[in-house]
Amino acid sequence: MKFRTGLMFGATALTGLALAFHPGHFFGSALVASPAQAATAPDATPTTNHAETYRLLTLFGTVMDMIRQQYVEPVSDRDLITNALNGMLSGLDPHSSYMTQKQYDDMMVQMKGEFGGLGLELQQQDGHIRVVSPIDGTPGFRAGIKPGDYIIAVDGHPIDGTPLDEAVKKMRGKANTKITLTLVREKTPKPIAVTLTREVIHIDVVKSALYDRVGYIRVAQFNETTEKELLKAYNSLKQQAGGKLAGMVLDLRNDPGGLLDQAVDVSSNFIRSGEIVSTRSRNPKDSQRWDAHGTDITDGLPLVVLINGGSASASEIVSGALQDHHRAVLIGTRSFGKGSVQSIIPIPGNGAVRLTTARYYTPSGRSIQALGITPDIVVKETREDPAFSLREADLEHILKNQGGNQTKAQPRTDLPAIAKDIPNEPPANWPEFEYDKPATDFQLQEGLRIVRFMAGLPSPDPAASLPPAKPPAKTDSATHH
Repeated sequence: MKFRTGLMFGATALTGLALAFHPGHFFGSALVASPAQAATAPDATPTTNHAETYRLLTLFGTVMDMIRQQYVEPVSDRDLITNALNGMLSGLDPHSSYMTQKQYDDMMVQMKGEFGGLGLELQQQDGHIRVVSPIDGTPGFRAGIKPGDYIIAVDGHPIDGTPLDEAVKKMRGKANTKITLTLVREKTPKPIAVTLTREVIHIDVVKSALYDRVGYIRVAQFNETTEKELLKAYNSLKQQAGGKLAGMVLDLRNDPGGLLDQAVDVSSNFIRSGEIVSTRSRNPKDSQRWDAHGTDITDGLPLVVLINGGSASASEIVSGALQDHHRAVLIGTRSFGKGSVQSIIPIPGNGAVRLTTARYYTPSGRSIQALGITPDIVVKETREDPAFSLREADLEHILKNQGGNQTKAQPRTDLPAIAKDIPNEPPANWPEFEYDKPATDFQLQEGLRIVRFMAGLPSPDPAASLPPAKPPAKTDSATHH
């Protein structure tokens, strides 16, 4: 079993994202070693007596018999039990779920990091299929599909009310085949039809670039190779800069999370000592703490971290640790707010359970569950107010924020002087964002500006060189009768 912190909703819901997992591998003490051990573990806080449990199981059997005899069509016992397991787990919180053997096998295939798909992470909400986020550089990303879009049809066939795994299956297919998705988007009056070409999805978890002497590293998710790829990227940037890097920007925007140990390892490459994160389980003996490994690969270079509403879980662990240690300046918008850890527990021959087993806390003892990480400097991506909210606090039956330090965080007093000059949104004449044109990424450009200032380099306003904003169109204000 491997601990996951990533953003997951209900059943397997990924058309382009690998789910990393190693059966039998544990971090620290085992939370659940096997279904058999789990079944015999003592319940420290029993909430029902045996008689009540038997009465409720009898009720379950009564309803099952009723369906067998009276439902309009025959239904297999396996389907009924599978549906019951799905309901039992998904009713706990948005991130616990049951996987059939086929779903579990599909997840194991996805671990290889290459499969045919569109590169979309999906969620089912009230019977509708909603996009959580497109993965960088994939067909879904390049087609302009956005977080919060609803997919209502595949190749002209409606999918509203279709189970999530069935909807995902319809979107997968052989590479180089075309597929048309019909989307509903907030503030867009008509459905949008988007035709994409399926690809074998190669997940590049780390990307990098050098801007003058400032290094930029983008982490798209936390899988088994993230830390290794980050170190490789950093060493390459250092070499490109002739060994004279002036600072770093770490981009965790729209990073849905992943493996807990990778979040700890990535954080430890920038923090020399102290706590990175702790987890608190139902049983106190299973609670754990992870500390830094003692090395800052940058030797204290100025560091800015970019976050937004799509930064969840593992990326919140990293940003929270760097913020609490005052090791980095966080800019962007408030993060997703997923403060729980999921464990994948195989049931041999019958799939697996994804179960929420712990809450995690930042070094200062904060639980960010349903609250998120608030950046030190708020910088919006665009001037438009978001038409929808897609955060943990908006989901059904979420875990409560409890057990952490409830003291309101005090504003930082060590921010660079330029912080007061950073606008919280792009100017009116800022160009529309284009993925392959970093100069159009307002949050990135402001992050680079802050790093340059902290490094003692020229840090001009990125908007200063733009052409003047066009004046608003004139309208005839005369009254006509």
